[in-house]
Amino acid sequence: MAKVLVFIDNPGAALKKSSLELLTLARTLGESVVALNGELHSDVSSTFVEYGVSTILRPSAQDLDDYLVAPKAAYLAAAAENTGAAIVLLDNSPEGKEIAARLGIRLNAGVITDVVAVEADGTAHKSVLAGSYNTACKASTPVSVLTVKANNVVPEPAAAAGTPETVTVEVPAGSTAAAARITAREQKVASGRPDLTDARIVVAGGRGVDGDFGPVEELADALGAAVGASRAATDAGWISHDAQVGQTGKTVSPQLYISAGISGAIQQKAGMQTAKVIVAVNKDAESPVFEIADFGIVGDLFDVLPQATAEIKKRKG
Repeated sequence: MAKVLVFIDNPGAALKKSSLELLTLARTLGESVVALNGELHSDVSSTFVEYGVSTILRPSAQDLDDYLVAPKAAYLAAAAENTGAAIVLLDNSPEGKEIAARLGIRLNAGVITDVVAVEADGTAHKSVLAGSYNTACKASTPVSVLTVKANNVVPEPAAAAGTPETVTVEVPAGSTAAAARITAREQKVASGRPDLTDARIVVAGGRGVDGDFGPVEELADALGAAVGASRAATDAGWISHDAQVGQTGKTVSPQLYISAGISGAIQQKAGMQTAKVIVAVNKDAESPVFEIADFGIVGDLFDVLPQATAEIKKRKG
């Protein structure tokens, strides 16, 4: 059975949903092996057992987070070589994509990003050209490196679980010698909302909010959703850039995506069109967003969103 290496970076006290999706996907492709960077908390260890992980790899160096991605890529390359993994799975985050690119060079491996599904033979399905087409592709190299979009796999524990072996992997000497070092960190203030790329529901606002994200945030909180934004909204300074969804922002694939006051230009479409259900609210009936929406409401978001929020709260209460 082929080995499938899953990279999990700093899980904290519990694994994210996207990590559980990677573990579930890995099990359908072969024997799942985890390359862990960070502490192995007891709950995380129990989850690895629950999801049928056969081996847990740990780096010999414990300071990989003091640097940018190069040492992580070096560690992951050593882990892939030591295990003989045929497939390496990573989160489809900006950092995950950069590690994948460096890993591809180190292993002479094919790299496929923005993956939404993988067949048993390693064929990956993804969206390309700003989301205009869906493609099926497969690396012709012995090792393939895939970054997988969140919310495309249903997390499922293994039917039978064993106790995984823990192995230390030597991080190549000198991998941190010339690497850029992180000198300081500042903790981002938690909003209490789910992470944008992991969220099952996203409510996004654009130029139409005219600087007031209040209705968008209130609806998001009523739904337990993440808040997203178009580039126009983030460039205007109405919301932080880490909320940007689109070709030059984050790519999301939630079960439900609510677009409020966003025109639906190709750049925005590229970041969200793999959402299972898209609901658009816009005053302009000719807005391109209605071409990709499953449900459309022609109206003022400042009228529509508060009504939706009130109705949701009423049904919950």
